[in-house]
Parts: sequence; structure tokens; C-alpha cells
Amino acid sequence: MNVGIALMAKAPLRGLAKTRLAPRLGEQGAAALAERLLDHAVAQAAAAAPGRVILWVTPDHSHPAFQRQHARHGVLLRTQPPGDLGARMLAVFTAESPLLLMGTDAPALDTAMLHAAATALLDHDAVFVPALDGGYALIGLQQPMPALFADMPWSTPQVMALTRQRLRAAGLRHAELAPVPDIDEPADLVHLPPGWA
Repeated sequence: MNVGIALMAKAPLRGLAKTRLAPRLGEQGAAALAERLLDHAVAQAAAAAPGRVILWVTPDHSHPAFQRQHARHGVLLRTQPPGDLGARMLAVFTAESPLLLMGTDAPALDTAMLHAAATALLDHDAVFVPALDGGYALIGLQQPMPALFADMPWSTPQVMALTRQRLRAAGLRHAELAPVPDIDEPADLVHLPPGWA
């Protein structure tokens, strides 16, 4: 695979990671699930792009879960810069492109889907795996595109629709793979792989 993969992740700490799941799982349970999602996502990325995975983390990369990913899979660790989600995503693509960028909360993003996204990016300006909630679980870009990230109402159902509008306005060719669920709200827990709940 000729395209690297970056992931963005929060440290799996109580009160920081997966806070919207805490009413159902408790703060400790939400943090434990965040760590399991992180393990799964990095393993899929490392299998798809061995030696070409960067984990962009917050608040820093001292957490044992991040150090374990570095030791186990050889992923590079980088600290996310300040700013809203769009600014941080743009910084990732500015540091390296072409690139696939994914979060850690969509366990359906497996190695096969990552390979399919990388293949689609070869002859498109951008590739997306939409999320069922109206956002996207993965974005791949040939080069940084600031217009896709500025003044976006992140964490709303309009994100993917607005992104499509901006792509059309810029005359960019993009591909979309099948949408996947992400695990953000208690109702999303039904989408966890068998045995995870």
C-alpha cells in the first residue's frame, strides 16, 4: 500500500475518552472501551500499512496505551496541535500527504476497507468512509485541502453533506465507500463486535 495511515486518539483516561458513553458504561468502562477501540484500530492500520502508521494523540504520548502501540506495531507517536478538530486534522494532512486519516471509534474500519480506501485514493482527490450518524469515519486526501476543515460544525449530522458540497464547489473528485457505524453514544453500543459489550 503506497498510502500512509494516520489515526487521531485521546488518551483512554476516565473523564476524557468516550465521555458520552459514561452514563451507560461508567467513566472507567468508557475509558476501557476507548482503549480497546484504540488497540483494534491501530492493529488494523498497522496490518494495512506496515511501518507507515502515525498516531496523533492528546494530551500527550506518555500514556501507556500509546507507548504500547509504539512498541507493538512500531507506530510513530505525535502530539495533536491546538485548535478545533478541523485545524488538527488539517495539520495532520499538512505534515504528510497523501494519507488516510481515521479515528479509533469505528471498529468496522478493517484492513480490507483501508486497502479499498487507499486504492480509491489513487485516482481521486479524496476518499471517505461516511459514518451512519452523518459524519465520516475516514478521510483520505492526495494533498491538504483547508476548505474541507474550516468552520465545519463538527459532531453534527451535517458534516458529510457539507463536505460533499465543498468538494463539488472546489471541483474535486472524491470516492465514498460503504458507511459504517461509529461508537459515540450509548445507542451505538449495539454496533460493537460480538463479545466486546
